[in-house]
This record gives sequence, C-alpha cells and structure tokens, in this order.
Amino acid sequence: MAGLIEDYAIIGDTRTVALIDRTGSIDWWCVPRIDSGAAFAALLGTRDHGRWLLAPAGEATTTRRYESETLVLVTEHRTATGAVEVIDFMLPGKEHPTLFRIVNGIAGSVDMTMDLVVRFDYGSVVPWVRATGDGLTMVAGPDALRFHSPYRLEGRDNATTAVFAIHEGQSSTFSMTWHSSLDGIPMPLDGSAALIATQTWWRDWVAKCTYTGDLRDEVVRSLITLKALTYAPTGAVVAAATTSLPERIGGVRNWDYRYSWLRDSSLSLQAMLVAGYTDEAAAWTQWLMRAVAGDPGEFQIMYDVHGRRRLTEVELDWLPGYENSAPVRIGNGASGQFQLDVFGELLDARLTGVQAGLVGTASHHHDLLPPTMATLDQVWSHPDEGIWEIRGPKRHFTHSKVMAWVAYDRAVRLAELLNRDDLPVAQWSQTRDEIHAQVCAQGWDAELNTFVQYYGAKQVDSSLLMLARVGFLPPTDPRIVGTVEAVQRDLCVGGFVLRYLTEPEEGAGAAASPAVDGLPPGEGVFLLTTLWLADNLVLIGRIDEAREVFERVRGVRNDLGLFSEEYDPIAGRMLGNFPQAFSHLGFVLTATRLAAAAAATQGD
Repeated sequence: MAGLIEDYAIIGDTRTVALIDRTGSIDWWCVPRIDSGAAFAALLGTRDHGRWLLAPAGEATTTRRYESETLVLVTEHRTATGAVEVIDFMLPGKEHPTLFRIVNGIAGSVDMTMDLVVRFDYGSVVPWVRATGDGLTMVAGPDALRFHSPYRLEGRDNATTAVFAIHEGQSSTFSMTWHSSLDGIPMPLDGSAALIATQTWWRDWVAKCTYTGDLRDEVVRSLITLKALTYAPTGAVVAAATTSLPERIGGVRNWDYRYSWLRDSSLSLQAMLVAGYTDEAAAWTQWLMRAVAGDPGEFQIMYDVHGRRRLTEVELDWLPGYENSAPVRIGNGASGQFQLDVFGELLDARLTGVQAGLVGTASHHHDLLPPTMATLDQVWSHPDEGIWEIRGPKRHFTHSKVMAWVAYDRAVRLAELLNRDDLPVAQWSQTRDEIHAQVCAQGWDAELNTFVQYYGAKQVDSSLLMLARVGFLPPTDPRIVGTVEAVQRDLCVGGFVLRYLTEPEEGAGAAASPAVDGLPPGEGVFLLTTLWLADNLVLIGRIDEAREVFERVRGVRNDLGLFSEEYDPIAGRMLGNFPQAFSHLGFVLTATRLAAAAAATQGD
C-alpha cells in the first residue's frame, strides 16, 4: 500500500520526477518524460505494480532532508546496530534519465534490503530481464532500463532482491537508467561524480534567485520544486508530477495533471519573474507560442510538454487507485472543454512578457493578437465550463466573464505598448466596458453583498478572489470587500478555502446546486485559493489577517517543504496530485506580496 501523500519526497532532472516515501520506496517514476508511462506505479496500486525499495532490513528510526539549495534527498536510518544514509538524486541535463541511490555507512553496521519490481506502462507490462554481471537490463517494447548494482542480485516471481550489510565508512552506489530499447545500452555513470555535478547544478541555479524576504529558504524550495516540474527541452511547466491522486479519499475526482495548462501561464510568469528567473519565463513563453501555433484563436486549455493537443482520457482498470480511489485516469478529457477564462490568462501572460522584455514575446503579437481577439469576439458571450473544469452544464461563470474583460483590457494595453495603430483598439475598449457593466449587473447579488459563482447563482466561488488581483475593481471597492467576506463566511473550512460548494452546506450563507460540476460531492480545501484569500486581505489592508492565512497554509507543507493540491483539515492530511505547481506558485507570490507589505510598513 502506498504511503500518505505527505510522506513522499521528489527527485527530478527537469525531464521527469520520481516520488520516494519515508521507507525508501520509489513508488512513482514516469520515463523518459514526466507524462510518459510509469515504470513504478505502486503509488496507485501495490508493490506488484512497480517500486524500488532500498531500506534497512529491520526496524529503524528515519529522518530525511534535502541538501541545502538542491533536489538531493538524504534519508537517514538509525537501527539497533548502526546508522546509514541513502542519498537519492537525478542529474539534470542528461539524455538518459537516471536514478542514483548512494548508500553510506554512518555508524556500526546495518543490514539492508533491496526490492526491485519494474512494470512498464503503469504497472501492466512485465519486462524481459537479462543479467549483465554488474546488474540487469530490462526491456519491454520501446523502453529499456539499465540497472547497476554493486551486490549480488536474486530474481524471484518477476522481482529482483538483494540483501547486504553496510558498515561505517562504506559507500555503495545503485543506479537505474532509461534508454530506448532500439539504442545501445549506456554505461553507468560514476555515482560520486554525478552527485557533485547535481549539487553544483542546483546551487548554480538557486544562485540566480533574487528573492530576499525572511522566508528565502522556503521560497527557494518552492522554486526548486517548480523547476523540477519543468520539462527543460521545451520550457513547459506541468501542473503536477502525478495522475489520479484523489481530491477525496475513495472518490472519483481523480485527474491527470502531468500536462501544461495555459491558465498557469500568468502565475508562472509572475512567480519566475519576481524571483529573477527570466530565462525560465522566456522559455515558458516560447513554449506557449509554439503550443498555440496554427490558428491562435482556437487553442486548447492544456497541452503535453511538447505542445501536443491530443490528450485522450483513458481509465486504467488494472490499477485500484490510491487507497482504492478509482478510476485511475491518464489523459485529460477537460482538454477539449471551452473555458473562456483562458483568453484572459493568455493575454495577461503576453502583456507580462512584453513588459518584462522577454525574448521573442513582442515579435509574435502580429500573428497572435488579431485572430485571438477575433475568436473572442465570437465566444465571450457564450456559457463555458469555467476555471474548475466542471463536467456539468455550461454556465455564465462570473470569473470567466471577468477574464474575458481581462483579455480585452490586455489587448488594448498591448496594442498601445506595441504601437499597433492597425488594430481595432476602440472596438476592443467598447467590448471591455460592455463586459464590465454586464458582470457588475448580472454577476453581483446586492442582497448577498457579493459577486456570485455564475449569473443568477446564490453561492460564491473562490475564483471571485481574482477580481481585485486582475484589476477588475479596486481592492477597496465595497463589492470586493463584500466578496472577500462572503468567501470567508461560506467557503472557509478550518481557515482554508474550498474552491466552491460541491454539496449543500447547512448554515452556509447560500445553498449550493449539487449539479454544479456534475460529480459526486466532496473534496478537500484548495491551497492556491487559500493563498488568494491572503493576497486579497493584503490588498484591502488587513495585513495581520493575511499573514495568519498564509501561516496556516505554510503549516501544512510536509517536512520537506512540499505542497499537494488540496488538504483535508479534518483528517489533517494532503489530497490531490503532488507536488502541485499551483500551490507552489501561489506560495512564492503570496510570500513576495507579504514581504513587500512588510517593507512598506517599515518604510512608513
């Protein structure tokens, strides 16, 4: 059985990511890309679906940490007979993704066990295995793994095991390298040299960070995590390293997040730019431009890391799911949805890129802007599936209309910034004002003193916390303040914010429609929207209250500083895909906002 979500660490090489639990079991690894099939899939099933355990044979007390400013994981096990550390890492920048596991004896002697089960294609394919003298080769179809071991291996029941003792001062290295089965087998790299190169690579990258607030170490950890979720060959940032970790244990809200959403573009650019990572921001922007190539007005909401559009959703019935949360899905059917808000995020990202002087952003606008706005002219008045990718009826979501306003607003500003006299700026300005008036008339409920989830609704939605952040209304506008207070009243659980009500809630300010998202009710609180609440409290001047909210989110990081997508404040455990880019992006931006507010206060 998989560990708790918060019990996992990650290592990665900016091409793929592996998840390792406290016991030393690698339970998830997709190769050669982060969105490829998994060779280890025990996270969503059992040992028989693939894992690599390296741990003491008996009882042990375990602690773990990342080496400072790196993605090198050090797990220390102390037993009755001695102590040992396992160093797990991947070396960025290499053609063949490789897992390294170095075992160092610290004190006495510790009996160790290794249990290796490889199952390609998400636990469904047993590879053909051949001994090499110093390890194994494992092949199935196009995929192959080269496993190097310093110890004698034993094969049994389609698994590989080893038992050995590690003594004080002794060091041993295991490695596993993916390669195409059509190519030659790569030679194993020296583990010590690879470790030094990995430490140097990460520390050189961190040295570029310009964040100087009190929480630098924690912000850097979030930035490292975001870098790990970046596919370096294209610059794409995926939403998470996993698929189908549930938003409710035992539920069906299990989605594949190993793709890149256009919606993330604005937040990604902001987080990278405030931390000084202009190269990453430029690479993301260029990936985005390639992804929307063709007719830019007909883009999808998400793409794979190469910018491919076909993300057919499939259920893997041989996997029982995390804690029996089924179905397990790969692909994402929401890729075909109409989500109006993406126009706003796309144009906001473009404006941010131009203002920051990112390479290549301005030169593409001649092609991007006119067809994008021509399409928006045709569709902005239509209902959509909204930011949360509901699988129920389309509606006129207030947030979606606000982001359509953002698209027109940013288009006008881009045209002016780029001196584009050939564009219909007056028409765009008129439509922008029309949308603004419509939202204020139909998305506002004077009786409830709040903007509402969709036109005619009687409930709020956490996406309404974006209104002040995107400049739709000033933060001090009474309608913004009323909306923030309605979110606090109706959507807060244990001080955290739900995305929206998935079921009627007794005592809430407004009853929810159980059919709003077309799914069975129930999910955890959403960490990003909780950080949005903190941002809004800063904007309206409630700094102390904002800091309380931020500290609450900060307190649910795991021991390594990693966030999932959601959290269960009742059970006190993480939910959803892990680690989640949205949560880490929000953490960086809110920490930056609070640091700026503190500096301003000191300046006064």
